[in-house]
Amino acid sequence: DNRFKSVSELRNRFEGLREPIVCYCGSGVTAAHNILSLRIAGYSESILYAGSWSEWIEYDDNPIARI
Repeated sequence: DNRFKSVSELRNRFEGLREPIVCYCGSGVTAAHNILSLRIAGYSESILYAGSWSEWIEYDDNPIARI
């Protein structure tokens, strides 16, 4: 129904994350939803890496972890 999950569901989803939390995605749009979800779950202000993946990969010196 296009609503955010409940506070308890969001807390369970983000359980174990350490702050500060940096959110990013392909262009920054989806990451903004994650930041709002983290606030709803009770986390302090998260950081949006506005350049996101699209910018990060432009620089050869930036580390890329393969998991």
